[in-house]
Amino acid sequence: MGFSNRQEADKTVVEIGEARLDASQATPFRDYMFDLINQGQTQLVVDLSQVNFMDSSGLGAIVSVLKQLGDKGAVELASPQKAVNDLFDLTCMDQIFTIHPSVDQALSGKPH
Repeated sequence: MGFSNRQEADKTVVEIGEARLDASQATPFRDYMFDLINQGQTQLVVDLSQVNFMDSSGLGAIVSVLKQLGDKGAVELASPQKAVNDLFDLTCMDQIFTIHPSVDQALSGKPH
């Protein structure tokens, strides 16, 4: 489980192999993402397809990744399950992040 990544053209797809992105996983996720950024990966697609629960800690970790990148890159989200998508909607974070229905659409650059 945990986290893994793969290169797809100019983007790095990060797969979250956990059902929950909550307080127990937020710091490891953030650290994993910061390591990728420090290695020069700046175009990130986070595959949320396996995540069926996210709390404020998980959301905060994703926001911290966006802040870490600043204007040097982008964080796009892909394949959120309904509960996770609803969290982004309720917190208006769907106005901050580009959210794609699938990883393929994120890689092709199609709008959400």
